[in-house]
Amino acid sequence: MSAGPLVVEIILTFVLAAFFLHRYGDLRKQHKLVTLFTFIAWYFSFMIIFILPLDVSSTFFRQCVQDRRHKRITDITTTNATPTGNGTITAAFTSSTPNHTETTFHARLFGENPDDSDGCEAPVSHVPDHVLPALWHVVYWTSQFLTWLLLPMMQSYSRAGDFSVAGKIKSALIQNAIYYGTYLLIFGVCLIYVAARPDLHIDAEKLKVIGVTASNTWGLFLLVLLLGYGLVEVPRYVWNNANHAYTLSRTLFKIAKQSTEKTEAEENLEDVLEEIKKASENIRYNHPLRQHIDTILLKCPESMRKTVSRNVDDYEDYNKTYDIPSEKELVKLHRTVIFATQTHKRHQTQWNSLMEKALLLEDIIMNEGSFDKKFKHSLSADDTFGLLRTIYTPTVEWYWKCMLEPWVMRGLAVILIIISFMVVWSECLFFIKEPVLSIFAIFINLAKVNYDYVYIELGSILTIAYLCCCAYYSVFQIRILNYYYIAPSHQTNEYSLIFTGMMLCRLTPPMCLNFLGLIHLDSHIVHTNNLEETSYTQIMGHMDVVSIISDGFNIYFPIAIVLLCICTYFSLGSRILHFLGFQQFIGDDDLTQELVDEGREIVRRERRRLERKADSDARRREWNERFGNSGSSRGTDIEEAKDLQIRKGMVDQRTSWNNRAYLTDQVEQNEQIAHQTTSRSHNKNDRSELLSQAEPIDYSGGSSTDLLDEYMKHSDTVGGYQSQAVVHSDTSRPTGRPLPRGIFDDV
Repeated sequence: MSAGPLVVEIILTFVLAAFFLHRYGDLRKQHKLVTLFTFIAWYFSFMIIFILPLDVSSTFFRQCVQDRRHKRITDITTTNATPTGNGTITAAFTSSTPNHTETTFHARLFGENPDDSDGCEAPVSHVPDHVLPALWHVVYWTSQFLTWLLLPMMQSYSRAGDFSVAGKIKSALIQNAIYYGTYLLIFGVCLIYVAARPDLHIDAEKLKVIGVTASNTWGLFLLVLLLGYGLVEVPRYVWNNANHAYTLSRTLFKIAKQSTEKTEAEENLEDVLEEIKKASENIRYNHPLRQHIDTILLKCPESMRKTVSRNVDDYEDYNKTYDIPSEKELVKLHRTVIFATQTHKRHQTQWNSLMEKALLLEDIIMNEGSFDKKFKHSLSADDTFGLLRTIYTPTVEWYWKCMLEPWVMRGLAVILIIISFMVVWSECLFFIKEPVLSIFAIFINLAKVNYDYVYIELGSILTIAYLCCCAYYSVFQIRILNYYYIAPSHQTNEYSLIFTGMMLCRLTPPMCLNFLGLIHLDSHIVHTNNLEETSYTQIMGHMDVVSIISDGFNIYFPIAIVLLCICTYFSLGSRILHFLGFQQFIGDDDLTQELVDEGREIVRRERRRLERKADSDARRREWNERFGNSGSSRGTDIEEAKDLQIRKGMVDQRTSWNNRAYLTDQVEQNEQIAHQTTSRSHNKNDRSELLSQAEPIDYSGGSSTDLLDEYMKHSDTVGGYQSQAVVHSDTSRPTGRPLPRGIFDDV
């Protein structure tokens, strides 16, 4: 018995939750309370997932000890049984069913070391019996408080447009009325059912059980819907990723749809910003509502804030009347700009993610036919890999992305398909005790007989983790919930972070209870009286108070997963939405192919833009390498170097304009002279005949080339944008031609 594994898992879970929160959230920009409570929600949910297997292994150990002690006591009493009155006492004692309290008493009486555990081998992670109940008590009720009270209020509070704390709380309560109403409806039905039964009396303990029942019923209903989609879609997603051409087509389809949504979000944000600008112009600096305008401006993009005037100089039109909005209108405007800004950022983040994926898939497809077996990126990727490039060489990258990765994906997809089938099979048959048909229960029982606690814990962690992946994948893939998104590189907003924490706390408890039913560790599912239960089940309690839920809904409703999996396999939902006019990726549809072609054109334009940007950055970097050292030797700092780059870009741009204007001017003059020469050739006389026999002058090629060479030679020696109007000598220019003009001569 050692608390080491428990402490290690608590620390590792803490590090894992902190890592994910740092990867997806922006700790510097988001509110500290959002960071704190989101971290607690993630941490406690992960703790349930990773520590419940330790509880399972300890439960099997206690079950072994209980069975052996019960057998030993039975043998002793049978041997010493007499026909006297003591026999009656012994029979009554042996016929009683040992419960957890009795087992704990015997454990304390006989000790917890291997010598006194009746030959049962204790798991390495086994801890005293009072540790896990105390831990589950804190973790479970804290997570329930977060998911049902605090996090929904924080989520609505962050979207409220009111300018006071009381107003935000009021708006949050109104917004969560429907959400709390569904929970209270389930709670009320259960309460009426209990009150109508004459054999039950309502007390504090039964009210707690009713509350837990309502929470788990709500969570189980949502969990079944999500698992019915995820158990099929997750393996199919992994399998399709092995086919790069198919994945690229699907990504291009998403890009075409995302382009339209992104444009709509940008237009909506521009309209909202225009309203804010108008309101800011009407509400002057000395108006009582000006502070609300300043609060709204803080939610706007930084570029917008700079363009809005604060209107402090209003002495010229002091008596002029304006259409000043009311405070309610400002509250609505504030709420609208928060929503529009978050929507715009979400679409922009999803756009960048899809574009990066499409560019990478195109590179993979182009490199699949490479003969030198070296992966070549169309855009620079050295900055992405950094020091890893010394190990992850282009050759290694080619073998992984073009050869090994597709086969690894297919193998992983086959494994996930098998696990999904095991889950669906067990969900339909886990309530049958004899014979045991639940596949997970069969494997766990085999490991229990051999005291293979490591396999029990590892198998439990992997099973619960896979159920979580399928459920949470469905949350962020279903179109109805597409408002929320999880993006790495600190791109997830506060609203989505709170939502993920809320869903983790809400789905994890019923998911774990469902898993305990799959492995036959719930006595009220397998109907075994002497079954030792986990500490987690003891804290949550049983739903015997509401028998219609404990014996009906929680057992038979998971069978609906089969129907949902069949519908998902044949993509019935996508086909129905496509028939109703919602664009869905259907492989044999003309509209789908049109959107794929549109997405391919969008990616092509984006690739050209990135290539031009990369070329511009390379030229700027080369210029800095050539001329940056002299500036550093004079002690110039970074800001002066940036200013020098800006000035150089302005000079280069003006030089390009002057070059273009000068050459255009010269070509027009040459064409004009050639046109005049041709027009005079129609009126032929003796003089014109003599002139026509002379060698013609090439005004189109040679002169322009000479002028260009002279201009480039002159531009190398003359500096400044005003000196670009070159003054040529008369000997190098045909007679009668006017002086070339620079673009700034009129100025």
